Parts: sequence; C-alpha cells; structure tokens
Amino acid sequence: MFAVPDNTLALTEKAALRHPVRVALAYAVDRDAWRHLLRYDPEQRFSALIRSEGGEEVWLMGWLPGQYAGLHDHADSTGAFTVVSGQLTETVARRAPDGRALTELHALAEGQSRVFGPGYIHQVRNDGPDPAISIHVYRSGGRAMRSYHLDPVTGPVRD
Repeated sequence: MFAVPDNTLALTEKAALRHPVRVALAYAVDRDAWRHLLRYDPEQRFSALIRSEGGEEVWLMGWLPGQYAGLHDHADSTGAFTVVSGQLTETVARRAPDGRALTELHALAEGQSRVFGPGYIHQVRNDGPDPAISIHVYRSGGRAMRSYHLDPVTGPVRD
C-alpha cells in the first residue's frame, strides 16, 4: 500500500501514445462509433475508415466465411487489429535465420488482438462458419499493403 499526496494530479492520457491494441479494443466496445458503417460484401472483404487523425487510421472490416486478405505487409506502418466478433485466422510468414520458410498460425476469437510492424508479413482470413468483424489501427503510413507470395523453400517473396 502507498500514500498519494493531496496535491497529486492525474495526467490525461495522450491518444498518440496509446498502444494500437488499446485503441482497437476501445473501438471494439464502442459499437456506436462504427455500427452504421458495417457492411458485408459477398465478393470481397469489406472495409471502412472510422477515423483518421494525427497519423493514425482506424478501420472497420467485415469478413464473410472464406474471405481473406492475401499475404502482405503494411510497409512502414505499425499497428494492431482486434477481433470484435466471429473468428479470424492469421498466418505469419517469415524466413528463418538458416533461410528456411516458416509460417505460424494464430486462431483469433472475439477480443483477441495481434500487433504488427515494418517487415511483418501475414495473411488474415475468416475460416469460421459465421461472419467476423475486426478493428484495425495503422500508424506512420496508413493502410498501405505490399503483396507477397510464399516460396515453400525460402519463405515470403514480395510480388
């Protein structure tokens, strides 16, 4: 236990310093901020910009079963995404120090998040039986995506 002096002031949180996962989680529970934007497109994964401010973009994505974002990175952006409902599968692709191709699968359920940064190559898909919703936060470069394909021997190769 500790004492807090009477003259202690609580500093307000600076939004630009909040971790992208915290931003994504805050939007995930604030459905009124994006409910009116949500759509599902039978042809491709749906996305809509919720907010763009101070070098940070917050996006809403709707995924029908089987929809995916192909293998990609986000250039120089950092960020995170959180599953609001449904389930998503993330495949992370990289090259091991010995040059072999490595992939890791991450099954994500409601409330779970993943973080990414420069050089992080992944694919996200809805392998579940129901539609999924996710919130994505991008910093320092926005939602730019560079496509890759996976060479089974050497790993991800930029297209």
